[in-house]
Amino acid sequence: MAEIFEYRGVEGLVAAEVTKDDDTAYETGEVFSVAGIAELGRTTETSNEAHYYDNVPAVLIASTGSDEVTCTVSGIPLDVLAKITGQAYDEATGTFIEGERQAKYFALGYRTKKTNGSEVYVWRYKGQFSIPDSTHVTEDDGTDANGQEIIYTGISTTHRFAKTGKRAKAINVDLQADKADVSAFFDTVTTPDTLQAKTPQADETKE
Repeated sequence: MAEIFEYRGVEGLVAAEVTKDDDTAYETGEVFSVAGIAELGRTTETSNEAHYYDNVPAVLIASTGSDEVTCTVSGIPLDVLAKITGQAYDEATGTFIEGERQAKYFALGYRTKKTNGSEVYVWRYKGQFSIPDSTHVTEDDGTDANGQEIIYTGISTTHRFAKTGKRAKAINVDLQADKADVSAFFDTVTTPDTLQAKTPQADETKE
Protein backbone atom coordinates (compact mmCIF):
# COMPACT_ATOMS: atom_id res chain seq x y z
CA MET A 1 0.00 0.00 0.00
CA ALA A 2 1.32 3.43 -0.91
CA GLU A 3 2.34 5.68 1.96
CA ILE A 4 -0.24 8.31 2.86
CA PHE A 5 1.12 11.75 3.72
CA GLU A 6 0.33 15.44 3.51
CA TYR A 7 2.51 18.53 3.22
CA ARG A 8 3.15 20.58 6.34
CA GLY A 9 5.81 23.25 6.34
CA VAL A 10 7.75 25.51 3.97
CA GLU A 11 11.00 27.42 4.48
CA GLY A 12 14.14 28.79 2.90
CA LEU A 13 12.74 30.98 0.11
CA VAL A 14 15.61 31.96 -2.18
CA ALA A 15 16.04 33.23 -5.74
CA ALA A 16 18.70 33.74 -8.40
CA GLU A 17 18.57 35.82 -11.57
CA VAL A 18 18.49 33.87 -14.82
CA THR A 19 21.38 35.30 -16.82
CA LYS A 20 21.21 32.98 -19.82
CA ASP A 21 18.57 30.64 -21.18
CA ASP A 22 18.93 29.59 -24.77
CA ASP A 23 19.74 26.56 -26.90
CA THR A 24 23.34 26.50 -25.67
CA ALA A 25 23.01 26.92 -21.89
CA TYR A 26 20.97 27.73 -18.81
CA GLU A 27 22.86 29.96 -16.36
CA THR A 28 21.99 31.93 -13.22
CA GLY A 29 23.57 34.47 -10.91
CA GLU A 30 24.22 34.28 -7.19
CA VAL A 31 21.53 32.78 -4.94
CA PHE A 32 20.03 35.23 -2.42
CA SER A 33 17.37 35.11 0.29
CA VAL A 34 14.00 36.66 -0.57
CA ALA A 35 12.15 36.81 2.77
CA GLY A 36 10.70 34.62 5.49
CA ILE A 37 8.02 32.38 4.02
CA ALA A 38 4.72 31.67 5.80
CA GLU A 39 2.71 30.03 3.03
CA LEU A 40 3.24 28.98 -0.57
CA GLY A 41 0.60 27.88 -3.04
CA ARG A 42 0.94 26.86 -6.68
CA THR A 43 -1.60 26.58 -9.49
CA THR A 44 -0.92 25.52 -13.07
CA GLU A 45 -2.87 26.52 -16.16
CA THR A 46 -4.05 23.37 -17.92
CA SER A 47 -6.48 22.71 -20.73
CA ASN A 48 -8.04 19.52 -22.12
CA GLU A 49 -10.13 19.82 -25.27
CA ALA A 50 -11.84 17.05 -27.21
CA HIS A 51 -11.70 17.08 -31.01
CA TYR A 52 -14.63 15.37 -32.71
CA TYR A 53 -14.52 13.05 -35.71
CA ASP A 54 -17.43 11.01 -37.05
CA ASN A 55 -19.62 12.70 -34.45
CA VAL A 56 -17.66 11.34 -31.48
CA PRO A 57 -14.85 12.77 -29.30
CA ALA A 58 -11.90 10.95 -30.92
CA VAL A 59 -8.85 12.94 -29.82
CA LEU A 60 -8.12 14.73 -26.56
CA ILE A 61 -5.69 17.64 -26.85
CA ALA A 62 -3.95 18.55 -23.58
CA SER A 63 -1.87 21.66 -22.94
CA THR A 64 -0.03 23.03 -19.93
CA GLY A 65 0.51 26.74 -19.38
CA SER A 66 2.30 28.84 -16.79
CA ASP A 67 2.56 28.19 -13.06
CA GLU A 68 1.40 30.78 -10.54
CA VAL A 69 3.21 30.54 -7.21
CA THR A 70 1.70 32.72 -4.49
CA CYS A 71 4.08 33.42 -1.61
CA THR A 72 2.92 34.90 1.69
CA VAL A 73 6.11 36.29 3.17
CA SER A 74 7.50 38.60 5.81
CA GLY A 75 8.42 42.15 4.82
CA ILE A 76 10.74 41.99 1.79
CA PRO A 77 13.94 44.06 2.23
CA LEU A 78 13.84 47.05 -0.10
CA ASP A 79 17.02 46.13 -1.98
CA VAL A 80 15.69 42.64 -2.63
CA LEU A 81 12.29 44.01 -3.63
CA ALA A 82 13.93 46.32 -6.16
CA LYS A 83 15.99 43.45 -7.57
CA ILE A 84 13.17 40.94 -8.04
CA THR A 85 10.71 43.48 -9.46
CA GLY A 86 13.23 45.15 -11.77
CA GLN A 87 13.01 48.56 -10.13
CA ALA A 88 15.66 50.93 -8.80
CA TYR A 89 17.52 50.89 -5.47
CA ASP A 90 20.01 53.55 -4.39
CA GLU A 91 22.67 51.88 -2.24
CA ALA A 92 24.10 55.21 -1.08
CA THR A 93 20.86 56.33 0.56
CA GLY A 94 19.11 53.00 1.15
CA THR A 95 16.22 54.14 -1.03
CA PHE A 96 13.81 52.03 -3.08
CA ILE A 97 12.55 54.03 -6.05
CA GLU A 98 9.26 52.74 -7.44
CA GLY A 99 8.70 53.28 -11.12
CA GLU A 100 9.57 51.86 -14.52
CA ARG A 101 10.41 48.16 -14.41
CA GLN A 102 13.13 46.22 -16.20
CA ALA A 103 11.79 42.74 -16.90
CA LYS A 104 14.04 40.03 -15.48
CA TYR A 105 13.65 36.30 -14.98
CA PHE A 106 14.50 34.49 -11.77
CA ALA A 107 14.80 30.95 -10.47
CA LEU A 108 12.92 30.33 -7.21
CA GLY A 109 13.97 27.79 -4.58
CA TYR A 110 12.41 26.53 -1.33
CA ARG A 111 12.02 23.52 0.95
CA THR A 112 8.73 21.85 1.84
CA LYS A 113 8.14 19.11 4.40
CA LYS A 114 5.87 16.08 4.47
CA THR A 115 3.98 14.99 7.57
CA ASN A 116 6.35 12.04 7.92
CA GLY A 117 9.18 14.55 8.51
CA SER A 118 10.87 14.08 5.13
CA GLU A 119 11.76 17.20 3.16
CA VAL A 120 11.33 17.99 -0.53
CA TYR A 121 13.82 20.41 -2.12
CA VAL A 122 12.51 22.52 -5.02
CA TRP A 123 13.97 24.79 -7.69
CA ARG A 124 11.64 26.49 -10.16
CA TYR A 125 13.70 27.59 -13.12
CA LYS A 126 12.25 30.62 -14.85
CA GLY A 127 9.69 33.20 -13.86
CA GLN A 128 8.93 36.78 -12.98
CA PHE A 129 7.76 38.37 -9.73
CA SER A 130 4.73 40.63 -9.46
CA ILE A 131 4.63 43.85 -7.47
CA PRO A 132 3.75 42.52 -4.00
CA ASP A 133 0.59 43.37 -2.12
CA SER A 134 1.08 44.93 1.31
CA THR A 135 -1.14 46.34 4.04
CA HIS A 136 -0.23 48.91 6.67
CA VAL A 137 -2.46 49.68 9.66
CA THR A 138 -2.10 51.86 12.70
CA GLU A 139 -0.45 50.43 15.80
CA ASP A 140 -2.63 49.50 18.74
CA ASP A 141 -2.15 47.51 21.94
CA GLY A 142 -2.52 44.16 20.11
CA THR A 143 0.04 41.97 18.39
CA ASP A 144 -1.25 42.21 14.80
CA ALA A 145 1.30 42.83 12.06
CA ASN A 146 1.32 42.34 8.32
CA GLY A 147 3.70 40.72 5.89
CA GLN A 148 3.45 40.80 2.09
CA GLU A 149 2.12 38.61 -0.70
CA ILE A 150 4.05 38.22 -3.92
CA ILE A 151 3.23 36.14 -7.00
CA TYR A 152 5.85 34.34 -9.08
CA THR A 153 4.69 33.36 -12.56
CA GLY A 154 6.81 30.49 -13.85
CA ILE A 155 7.33 29.16 -17.36
CA SER A 156 9.51 26.48 -18.95
CA THR A 157 13.11 27.12 -19.85
CA THR A 158 14.13 27.66 -23.44
CA HIS A 159 17.12 25.42 -22.81
CA ARG A 160 16.70 21.67 -23.18
CA PHE A 161 18.59 19.77 -20.49
CA ALA A 162 20.83 16.90 -21.56
CA LYS A 163 19.45 14.45 -18.99
CA THR A 164 15.91 14.57 -20.39
CA GLY A 165 16.34 16.24 -23.77
CA LYS A 166 13.47 18.53 -22.75
CA ARG A 167 12.78 21.98 -21.39
CA ALA A 168 11.92 22.14 -17.67
CA LYS A 169 9.86 24.20 -15.26
CA ALA A 170 11.13 22.82 -11.96
CA ILE A 171 12.89 20.05 -10.10
CA ASN A 172 11.53 18.38 -6.94
CA VAL A 173 13.84 16.13 -4.93
CA ASP A 174 12.29 13.93 -2.22
CA LEU A 175 14.95 13.43 0.44
CA GLN A 176 13.10 10.38 1.74
CA ALA A 177 14.41 8.44 -1.25
CA ASP A 178 17.96 9.30 -0.06
CA LYS A 179 19.34 8.98 -3.59
CA ALA A 180 20.38 12.52 -4.58
CA ASP A 181 23.35 14.51 -3.30
CA VAL A 182 21.67 17.71 -2.06
CA SER A 183 24.57 18.97 0.07
CA ALA A 184 24.92 22.06 -2.16
CA PHE A 185 21.40 22.11 -3.60
CA PHE A 186 20.72 25.77 -2.73
CA ASP A 187 24.29 27.08 -3.06
CA THR A 188 23.59 27.44 -6.76
CA VAL A 189 20.53 26.66 -8.88
CA THR A 190 20.56 22.88 -9.19
CA THR A 191 19.34 21.59 -12.56
CA PRO A 192 18.57 18.10 -13.88
CA ASP A 193 22.06 18.09 -15.41
CA THR A 194 23.96 19.22 -12.28
CA LEU A 195 22.08 17.08 -9.73
CA GLN A 196 24.15 14.01 -8.92
CA ALA A 197 23.30 10.71 -7.27
CA LYS A 198 24.77 10.05 -3.86
CA THR A 199 28.11 8.29 -3.84
CA PRO A 200 27.74 4.98 -1.98
CA GLN A 201 29.55 4.84 1.35
CA ALA A 202 32.56 2.57 1.53
CA ASP A 203 30.86 0.08 3.87
CA GLU A 204 27.83 -0.09 1.54
CA THR A 205 29.98 -1.27 -1.36
CA LYS A 206 31.57 -4.12 0.57
CA GLU A 207 30.22 -7.56 -0.17
